[in-house]
Amino acid sequence: MEASVIHPFAPTTEDIFRYRYQHGTNLGSIFVLEKWLHRSMHEKGSNGSSELSAVTQSLKQNGLEATRLKWERHWQSALNEADIDWLKNVARCNSIRLPIGYYTLGPSFCAKTPFEGEPAEVYASAWNSVKKIIEDCYHHGIGVLLDLHALPGGANTDSHSGTDSGKAELWKVDHYLSIATECVTFLLLEVASNKMSNVIGIELCNEPSWGAASEVWKWYDQVLTLANEIDPSIPIYIGDCWNLPATLDYASKRNTFGTADTPLPNPVIVDSHKYYTFTAKDHSQSPQQIITRVKNSLGVVSQKQGNIFGRKTAVAVYIGEYSCTMDAKTWNKVNSSERPALTRAFGNAQSEKWQSKTSGSAFWTFKMDWMDGGDWGFKQQVKTGSVLPPVGLTLTKSDIISKSERAQAQKKNLRDTALSQHVGHWKKTAPSQKFEHWRYENGWDLGFGDAMAFFCARINGTIPDTHQEAGGDKIGALELWIRKRMVSTGQLTSTFGWEWEHGYRKGVRDFYQVVSI
Repeated sequence: MEASVIHPFAPTTEDIFRYRYQHGTNLGSIFVLEKWLHRSMHEKGSNGSSELSAVTQSLKQNGLEATRLKWERHWQSALNEADIDWLKNVARCNSIRLPIGYYTLGPSFCAKTPFEGEPAEVYASAWNSVKKIIEDCYHHGIGVLLDLHALPGGANTDSHSGTDSGKAELWKVDHYLSIATECVTFLLLEVASNKMSNVIGIELCNEPSWGAASEVWKWYDQVLTLANEIDPSIPIYIGDCWNLPATLDYASKRNTFGTADTPLPNPVIVDSHKYYTFTAKDHSQSPQQIITRVKNSLGVVSQKQGNIFGRKTAVAVYIGEYSCTMDAKTWNKVNSSERPALTRAFGNAQSEKWQSKTSGSAFWTFKMDWMDGGDWGFKQQVKTGSVLPPVGLTLTKSDIISKSERAQAQKKNLRDTALSQHVGHWKKTAPSQKFEHWRYENGWDLGFGDAMAFFCARINGTIPDTHQEAGGDKIGALELWIRKRMVSTGQLTSTFGWEWEHGYRKGVRDFYQVVSI
C-alpha cells in the first residue's frame, strides 16, 4: 500500500497520512460492542452490556459456528463501499478512529483472560476483518487510527473495556499488562511488515483511569521504549487519563529530539475526549453556557506550543471522542424550539475549536442500530450541518490546481517580503548582532513547500484517491512535524535554529493565506 513521492525530501505517503489534520469519526461499536449502540448483537437473556456478555449469551443459545458467523457478518458489514463513499465525499473525512479489543487480535491473546476458551474462538478471523477495513480505506485516501479500546482487566471500569466487571484491573495484574504489551507489539509489527501506509497511529488504551495514573505512565514508558525499537516513525496516541495538562507534561518529556546516536523517538499524541453531558457541572449549565465553554477550551494547548527550538520538545492533542449531546437538564433550560439551532451552534463551535487547536478529531460515533444516530450520530450531525469539515477538504480537484498555481506564482514575492520583514526587524532590534538569516529563508521555502505538498497530495498521487474527488489537506500535527523537519535539516546544531523555525512557520502561514484554508 505504498505510493511514489515527488522527490526524496518531499513528505512521504506515510508522512501525509500521519501528520495532516485528521477529520473523522469513530467506527464505534463494531469490534468492541456496546449494547446501547448495537442491541441487535445481544441475544435475549444477555444481562450485561459488554462484548463478553453478548458473545457468551450467543454461544449459550446458538453455539460456536452460528455465533462466529454472526460476529463475522457484523465486522464485514461495518464499512461497505457506500459507507466509505459517504465518509469521503459527503462528510469529507480523511480518517477514522477504529476501536478494537485485545481479543480482536485472535485467540492467542485471550489466554488467562475472561475471553479464554470458546469465546476466544469467535475471533479467529477478526484481525483479517480489521486489515480489510484498513486496506479499503487506503484506496480512498482515508487514514485509520488503531485504538486498543478494550484491554484485559480493563483500563477503566466501563463495559467498553470488554466485560461488565466494573473494575480497572489492567493496572494491577502483571499478566494483563503483559498481554497489553504483546498487543501493542503485534500491531507495531503488523503495520511495519505489511506497509500499512494509512495507519495514522496506534492508541495504547482508551480512557485510562486517572486514579491509576502512576501505573499508566510507567506502562507508557515501557511501551514507548519498545515502539522506538520496532518502528520509531509511527505516532503513538495516549489517553489523557481525564487530565489533559498532566498528560501534556508527560508527552512533552517523551517528544524530545533524541540524541545524535538514536533516531527521533516516536511522536506521542495526546488523545483527549470532550463530552459536555455527564457531569453535574454540565447539567447545571444552559446550552449557551456550554457552547461558551467549548470556545474557551484548550488554552493549555496553546501554552505548550511554539518555540520548538527553545523548548526542545513539541506536543499535539487529538480529540478522539466528542458528540453533539447535552443532557435533558441542560435542554430544559431553553425552549424546545431552540434545540436544532443550538445543537448546530454546539457542533460548529467544536468543529472550529478542534480544527484551530488540535491535530485532529473523531466524532462518536458512525455506526449503530438506530441510524442516523441523533445527537450521538455522525451521520445525523453532518446532515444538519452541526459537524463541519475543514475548508480544504471540501475543495474540488480544479480548485486545488488553481489555488496551488496561484500560490506558486506568488511564492517569490511572498518569500522576499517575509525575509525583508524578518531582516529589517532584527536590524532594528539588534543592529550589531550577527545572524544567519539564510536559515529563515530556507525554513520559509520548506514550510511553503510542505504546505503545498500536503495540499496537493491527492492530485499528485502521494495519497491515493480512487474517485478523484480530491480535497486539500493541511498539516495538522504541526508542532510534531516541525520537530521532525528540524531534526532532518540539522537545525539543532546551530545557535540560529530558531530563525529556521520562524521562517518555516511563516512559509506555512503564507501558503494557507494564499489558498484561503
